[in-house]
Amino acid sequence: MTYRNRALLDLADGAPCSAPGCGCRDGTVVACHANLIEYAKGTGIKAHDWAIAFLCGRWHYELDNGRSMTKAEKYEFFHRAALRTFGWLLETGKLKVAP
Repeated sequence: MTYRNRALLDLADGAPCSAPGCGCRDGTVVACHANLIEYAKGTGIKAHDWAIAFLCGRWHYELDNGRSMTKAEKYEFFHRAALRTFGWLLETGKLKVAP
């Protein structure tokens, strides 16, 4: 079963882009899903909703369709952005861990 959580995805609204070196808040930032089978990605199936990074339109396109990064570079890029996303969510209190 693939984990879905609309409220988690909606936290991207107003968030900064988590792409290393970006940080823009240009209104295009969305919860970008991982493109990796280990996160339940399949043909026509998005990865788990917890396998996300908040990315602006430029970096979301580059990750999904761009040709400037190798597969290995995209893998590292996504994971760095995902860690920055969850760090931001916890630091701002938008995501809380229940006691």
